[in-house]
Amino acid sequence: MPIFSVVMPLWNKEATVARAIRSVLAQTVQDWELIVVDDGSTDGSAAEVARFDDPRIRLVHQTNAGVSAARNRGIQEARADWVAFLDADDEWLAGFLEHVVALQGRFTDCAVCATRYFYAFPGKGMRAARILGLDTSMSAQVLKDYFLVAAASAPPLWTSAVIVKRAVLEGIGGFPLGVIAGEDLLTWARLAVRGPIAYDPEPLAIFWQPRRRWERPKRLPDAEDVVGKGLADLEESADPARKGSLRQYRAHWHTMRASVYLQYGRPRESRVEINKARMLRGWTLKLATMGLLSRLPGPVGRYVLGWRVRWAALRKVV
Repeated sequence: MPIFSVVMPLWNKEATVARAIRSVLAQTVQDWELIVVDDGSTDGSAAEVARFDDPRIRLVHQTNAGVSAARNRGIQEARADWVAFLDADDEWLAGFLEHVVALQGRFTDCAVCATRYFYAFPGKGMRAARILGLDTSMSAQVLKDYFLVAAASAPPLWTSAVIVKRAVLEGIGGFPLGVIAGEDLLTWARLAVRGPIAYDPEPLAIFWQPRRRWERPKRLPDAEDVVGKGLADLEESADPARKGSLRQYRAHWHTMRASVYLQYGRPRESRVEINKARMLRGWTLKLATMGLLSRLPGPVGRYVLGWRVRWAALRKVV
């Protein structure tokens, strides 16, 4: 029985999947299995995986059903008690599994262990994610309040830098289906309300970004806000000590949705999300700025927003 089952969802990543797999092979901890779930790729992705002659690597095929379904299939196929995730266009540094093993040993009551990560920009190097609220006097630590940290900085948990006990993942039903964007954020939130999270602030994974870091997101937010509803349900049932920070995180979620709508030139939808965030946390400078941008004439608004997106992209890294 391996220590880790590494789950890699795969859909049309022919150019990068071999890099991701090589980063698993390079780990200083070698007691793992790698489950690559080909989610109906139409390019040569599966052939790239088949080139690796290692009995620890398994390629599973399914009809295209989305990244959540692919991850859930990998969790079902997993044999280890701990599941790690690595997207097919990202990679680990060689010490990632070694560091999360150390977290497991030190914080035995934590069902989730994670590390910080790098944003990588093609041709422009890497910068560590800007995570606020960590105890800078400590290396390995427990996140005191996941939601406060997540509402104030780049996401502290990112899918390719997290390991979770399989039984706990199964207990929350895995990743939510039918969600285009934010399915991982809702999963981490559901795990965060269940128990503490062990964290290593050393960046040990690489999150590859678009060639231009200020490119707008690939898709519009889901019309039916499953994540927002899920977060509201969590707040309603949460321990009273968590309700305040969960409320801030909900405001952060609606602020992100408002920003994406603005980038797609959808000011009316953006104002709906701005109002939801305002009702949860009150006015902030960011919300007020987006509210102003949403009312500028089209060409002017797009020009100003372009510079604002560039500035936001620079601020999410240190």
